[in-house]
Amino acid sequence: MNCEVRTYSQLTMHNSLFFFQRSLEIDKSCFMQAIHLQNGRLSYQADYPQPDPGPGEALINVRLAGICATDLEIVKGYAGFSGVLGHEFVGEVTAVHDTDDANWMGKRVAGSINLGCGSCPVCLAAGPEHCPERTVLGIINKDGAFADYLTLPVANLHAVPDEAADETAVFTEPLAAALKIREQVKIRPNQPIAVVGPGRLGLLVGQVLALAGTAVTMLGRRRESLALPAQLGLAAGLVDEFPDNAFDFVVEATGNEAGFAQSLRLVRPQGTLILKSTFQGQATLDLTKLVVAEINVVGSRCGPFAPALRLLADGAVAVRPFIEAEYPLSDGAAALAHAARPGVRKVLLRP
Repeated sequence: MNCEVRTYSQLTMHNSLFFFQRSLEIDKSCFMQAIHLQNGRLSYQADYPQPDPGPGEALINVRLAGICATDLEIVKGYAGFSGVLGHEFVGEVTAVHDTDDANWMGKRVAGSINLGCGSCPVCLAAGPEHCPERTVLGIINKDGAFADYLTLPVANLHAVPDEAADETAVFTEPLAAALKIREQVKIRPNQPIAVVGPGRLGLLVGQVLALAGTAVTMLGRRRESLALPAQLGLAAGLVDEFPDNAFDFVVEATGNEAGFAQSLRLVRPQGTLILKSTFQGQATLDLTKLVVAEINVVGSRCGPFAPALRLLADGAVAVRPFIEAEYPLSDGAAALAHAARPGVRKVLLRP
């Protein structure tokens, strides 16, 4: 860590005796604010060690970070993570390790969150998302974005267009995850598709699918959860009011066990069930329908950043209506508690 450490000496007096004291004074720029998770307990730390970029890496000053459902599940114990939470962010590059990367200095960036080994067959064939040795920003063995600074490989960075404000660009990672579905399955415009869970991620998925003319219906458990989908021009309804086997494709984005069961009920025989949720706990499901009805199941996680940034810069996907509250890092615990309330949309943290 490139911190300035100064040594100084002074005389002190105790009980009428003088002592020669040698002390260390550490430059406070070595430290930063961070929201830290350890053994399931959140804490705000004003003196967390600031990271230094390693070879091929950049130091990024976080301008804005978003709280997502995965963060909330990690607090409950999902993934067994300890460290600084957070993986949705927009920031500014303030240092790089290698002079060849100096062109990144001062740029506003978003960053893909998976860091693979770069040499195994999985990395070489498909990228870092499934590398058995990967780290994941704020999720697996790498401090994340709920801090003043983070580090990422320059290879993971994406420049944010000037047209995308911070409050828009902070949605890059979840929008990329929504776009992943388009890479994984082929959906014809006349095939009905349901998105179960009209929350933070579900509404991004619904908008992305609707861009291609797909007939999308957002399904929720409470009538009040349907107001924002309707505002965005998406068809919406209560999940319990739709019959079994009603949709060719069903995207599960609820983050809970009941959402899995409803999504499986709604997909037609030989249809496709797309799973976007990650949550702490064991789901108990009757999977008989998967076999008898020959359901295709697609797990869907991280997606492409470049098209996500283009859509955000063009205003093709609405994200500002999602923002419900913004907190400083010092109120991080309160921000996470707010984000965990039922029906809450996006809560942001601003270092």
